[in-house]
Amino acid sequence: MCGAVAAGFERRDGWRQREVPCGLSWESEKMPRRQSSRPPKQHIHSKSQTDLSAWRKGGNIDSEKSLQNQSVNDQKYDSQEGSLEQALSYLEKVQGRVALKKNSVLQKHLNAVESTALTQGLPPEGFEILLNVALSGRFADTVNTCLLKCLIPASVIPENSVVKAVSWLCVSKCSANIQLLFLKWLITVFDFIDHKEQLRALYGFFFFFLQDEKMCPYVCHLLYLLTRKENVKAFRIRALLDLQAKMGIQSHLQALLSLYKLYCPEQVTITLPGKMKTYFKNPEGPWKAAITAVRQRNQGTSPLSQRMLLGTSQPQSRKRKWNAQLVIPASSTNTNNLVEDREKNSVCLYSTNQSFPVEQLKTFPQLLQNIHRLEFPSQMGSVLANPLLLHYMNCVKDESIYLRLYYWMGQMLQEECTWCVVDNSSEEEFKSFLETVYKSECFLQEGFSACEEFLYKTLPLWDGLCCRSEVLSLLSWISFSSFSDIKSYIYDPLAQLFFTSSIYFKCSVIESLKELLQNWLNCNEFQMDLEFSPLNTTLSGQVNTVAELVHFVGRISTVALRLEKNSTFLLYFILDFYGTVCDMYLKYNLPLLIMPPAGVFYPALLSMDPVNLNQLCYIMYRYRTNLIAAKENELSKKKVLQFKFSNRTYKEYNQYIIAMVGCLWTSSAFQKDIHPQGLCMDDKLLSKTAVKELKTSFNIVYHPAMMGYSIEFLQQICPDDTTFNFKLIKGKRWDWYLEYLYTQGLKGLKVFIESSISRVSQATCSKAENVEA
Repeated sequence: MCGAVAAGFERRDGWRQREVPCGLSWESEKMPRRQSSRPPKQHIHSKSQTDLSAWRKGGNIDSEKSLQNQSVNDQKYDSQEGSLEQALSYLEKVQGRVALKKNSVLQKHLNAVESTALTQGLPPEGFEILLNVALSGRFADTVNTCLLKCLIPASVIPENSVVKAVSWLCVSKCSANIQLLFLKWLITVFDFIDHKEQLRALYGFFFFFLQDEKMCPYVCHLLYLLTRKENVKAFRIRALLDLQAKMGIQSHLQALLSLYKLYCPEQVTITLPGKMKTYFKNPEGPWKAAITAVRQRNQGTSPLSQRMLLGTSQPQSRKRKWNAQLVIPASSTNTNNLVEDREKNSVCLYSTNQSFPVEQLKTFPQLLQNIHRLEFPSQMGSVLANPLLLHYMNCVKDESIYLRLYYWMGQMLQEECTWCVVDNSSEEEFKSFLETVYKSECFLQEGFSACEEFLYKTLPLWDGLCCRSEVLSLLSWISFSSFSDIKSYIYDPLAQLFFTSSIYFKCSVIESLKELLQNWLNCNEFQMDLEFSPLNTTLSGQVNTVAELVHFVGRISTVALRLEKNSTFLLYFILDFYGTVCDMYLKYNLPLLIMPPAGVFYPALLSMDPVNLNQLCYIMYRYRTNLIAAKENELSKKKVLQFKFSNRTYKEYNQYIIAMVGCLWTSSAFQKDIHPQGLCMDDKLLSKTAVKELKTSFNIVYHPAMMGYSIEFLQQICPDDTTFNFKLIKGKRWDWYLEYLYTQGLKGLKVFIESSISRVSQATCSKAENVEA
């Protein structure tokens, strides 16, 4: 691969020698010969060389076999190099129009070019020759098409070769089909072009081709990639509007106008759709798959060739195309030398100091010093893996950046979704991509609209198994929306999977919805001036959206606990969700409090796990604190709440408190629990159970979740008693038992008892007064 990256060609007509990435230059000979750009062969039987050869083959092989295989590969590689050089020399010298039919020499050289391109990619210096030949009209369209399809880069594509190729479009030497194919290729390999300054200087030239109806979609796509603020002019806006009036509303024209409007909203005054599913169709061509295959093959050779392929010192972690585009393309294989050449020849149309190359951005101080000169790469996917560029997105808030990212990410998610694309079996690669997107969302503290649309579209088709954790992570960053959209696109398909999947999937869904709720609450500061107009529909809509999420979790949690037989594991995640819900009023300034349904509350109250019982106690304590604060605000004359908590909320809370105190403290749960779904039972029915000490069955001594603490406490106060007589825990020992429970980490139980039971709260107050005295 190294040879493919560094390879160069020398022409007899005085083409100047060019520095190549590996630091090798061409020798001037009578017949132009290229030096191999690979490192010189060193037949040293070192351990590192042996290990490298073994790694290339994907296994452990002995040193001698490794060196033999390497020698065979080198001979084959040199043969390909010679064939490619001869082919390029032949194609460059051809004069006049030549047909492919019955021309064995031409066929031979075309095969050599195609073979090299498909196996290792073409070196940078080969593009100028092939582009000139393909666009100059020397050959028939069959040959020109073949040549254009062979333009697969091994590393980068020199900008000069592209600019010279564009100049051929002015002289009408090639057919319209070849021009169209060239544009498709240019869009596909846009990120491999080492510089863009001269190409951007041709913006007006490309804009002229919008008049061609067939080329218009691809020209719009190319202009979309090239557009900067200085390119937005009033006459171009008028031209686009005239085209739209002539052709009708086209997605590619809408995309370019949307970008123009982001840069100059005062000039583009028409109303445009906020978002479109697809701006541009993918340019149809063989290059994407071939580039992927070449990169996979070349990157598997050695770490050195990896760095040379990327033009940076950071090796790429993945091989498929979406991860390939997460790496910032290098602006040049040898920036310093190219800049010096341009300065000497005075051909640089823009000063290199006007923008700072993103691949040189390594530290945060660099970002601060060059934030005004930083220009994002055209392929926005490279931003996701770069924290410095994510910082820049947070600071600058440039809508054009989000628009470009939205377009790119939407295309990638749509094309590569493992469960939507039939022939896509690379789940691990897609999973890695989704994980990178999720980490970027966490960094930015906001979700991407393209991910939201992806979830809306694909969640009904999802099996719940493929990329499970990644999909549920993305789910936690969907933005506020109307309940109708979320219900039909998220809640309904998620519920179907939820009820038919394992308990672990259920727990993962509850955890994801809890993170979604927290993200909503954290990212939306609810300003409670408490004197706003009753017509404030924005806050009302947000409150309704949050309320529907809480109600949805309550419904699926109730059913899930029945399906899983009140699983302690599942109950922990459900109570964790309500740990966020119970504090929304005070912690997040949201005028909303929703009690857990009875199907969640009573399984938690009767749980055999002390952790869940302790968590329930803490949740009920926080509900009490929030409701008291809400009541005080409602009664205050200075502040008038727009939203008042209904009496139903207070009534439901009081019913739950009566049940908890009756169970844990007064041993009267079966008589005083007044909730319709509560524990209240008739005495005749209770007598049929034949259970002794019915009334005390669920207090803090006899409760199944507290039985272990009771036994340990009795062992400490009565070490000789082996009968475990729980009746001994009364009077003063009852208070000792409470203190013992508090020392075991049951802080939720402590704050609940002290806040909800008057005897204990009064005793706590008197203790505090004595301490102060």
